[in-house]
Amino acid sequence: MAETLTALPESLFTQLQHENFVLLHTVDAESGSPTSSAISWIYAPDTGRLRFALDGRSRLIENLKARAEVSVTLFGAGSVHAVYGQAKVVADKLEGVPFPLACVDIEVSAVRDAMFYGARLSVQPEYEKTYDKRAADRLDGQVFEAMKKAQ
Repeated sequence: MAETLTALPESLFTQLQHENFVLLHTVDAESGSPTSSAISWIYAPDTGRLRFALDGRSRLIENLKARAEVSVTLFGAGSVHAVYGQAKVVADKLEGVPFPLACVDIEVSAVRDAMFYGARLSVQPEYEKTYDKRAADRLDGQVFEAMKKAQ
């Protein structure tokens, strides 16, 4: 994927139908400096939009409200991809989730291959949740179900 696209290619859209490890980049509302945060509650409702959940009390929510321009670093399809767009809080509190999570959409404006020349990503980053597996699975299910219903 050498050219800049305006929507997710099919391979990334398919990957984003399940929980993923991505990096969310915002501009800090107070300092104006770039920020990066790892998130996993993210999926693609369609090829032109990403949807994710964050703690509603998070500084990231204030960053997004102050400046909508964001990017997401996505690892997949043998490469590192930068997804750019405008973020908008869809719901301040997701229903059916045991703590206050906000739901955010990114309208995708560009997708580009961000891998350095002559390389291929051979293994996607992996992570494991360090708390009770059953509780994590139950919470993940609640969050993704609530995100799909948010309007």
